[in-house]
Amino acid sequence: MRDDLTIWGVIVALGIVTYLIRFSFIGLMAGRETPPWALRLLRFVPVTVLPALVAPIILWPPATGGETEPARLLAAAATLTAGMWTRSAPLA
Repeated sequence: MRDDLTIWGVIVALGIVTYLIRFSFIGLMAGRETPPWALRLLRFVPVTVLPALVAPIILWPPATGGETEPARLLAAAATLTAGMWTRSAPLA
């Protein structure tokens, strides 16, 4: 069993690393103009993050022990169809 000091050390170290990663984008870029190519690519971040978060729950759901269910696949297909038809993520 790990001692409390090791656990707190890991928590603090991960907090510092997380802060530095975010600061590199927010703090160092403040007051600078973002290049047009970066703005164009940043538009696609939400569209790529949402499927990356949802796909494991659809394909390998923990509730079924990792077995894919037809009902989940059908719901995902219906949502994908609705999203493509309305071109709106909130409506999907």
